[in-house]
Amino acid sequence: MASVLITGASKGIGRAIAIEAASRGHRVVATARDPRTLAELDVDARLALDVSDPESVAAAIAAAGEVDTLVSNAGVIFYAAVEATPPEELAALFDRNTLGALRVAQAVLPQMRARGRGRLLFMSSVVGRVVLPPNAAYAATKWALEGLVEALAIETAPLGLDVALLEPGAVSSGALDDVDWFRLPGDPYAHLGTAPTERRTLITPEEVAAATVDAVEAEHLPLRIPIGAPAKALLAARHAAPEDVPFVP
Repeated sequence: MASVLITGASKGIGRAIAIEAASRGHRVVATARDPRTLAELDVDARLALDVSDPESVAAAIAAAGEVDTLVSNAGVIFYAAVEATPPEELAALFDRNTLGALRVAQAVLPQMRARGRGRLLFMSSVVGRVVLPPNAAYAATKWALEGLVEALAIETAPLGLDVALLEPGAVSSGALDDVDWFRLPGDPYAHLGTAPTERRTLITPEEVAAATVDAVEAEHLPLRIPIGAPAKALLAARHAAPEDVPFVP
């Protein structure tokens, strides 16, 4: 049994992970900005944790006690062509998706280093490796996360810690049902379509949760864990594509 702390557990993927981990007998610390949204979860602890607030992060990690595994899941999304992306909105997205993950990781790392063991699982995405417009902003936060986590894995392996990136495709979690859009007047990028999910097959939050808890329990971890057949197929195609040919959309 592991002590598993999950960020963004109020709904969608995070909530499914909390349910799955608890069902397998793990000690689950579910966190969300508003802990009242966690009331119906049958878990060991429900804590307030806002990944964008350093004081909230510090208080939650102190209250959580020993954390064997961090599942860094909290994140947000919006759609926009690059030209239409408001810089201040992109900065806020980085603060939640990338810096938020960094804040929580930095908060749990000292106790893991002191014990000489621990596991950090970061919810990335297939778009952390392949950009699908109009999803550039969210993809940028995940590409940045992938770089940070790859470095973290190298840095902490000699200290006895395991680090991995979870890379699902589009998920039917509800997060994509009402995504904010930013558009220019007249929308010169209307040719991008309505939403990238129309071009992919959705997987369920439960599928992501099962793969995540498998990673909690695995004896050995790869750095990157694609989740779902669509993600695996897309990443395989991206890997096979040549890098030295002209770009053709």
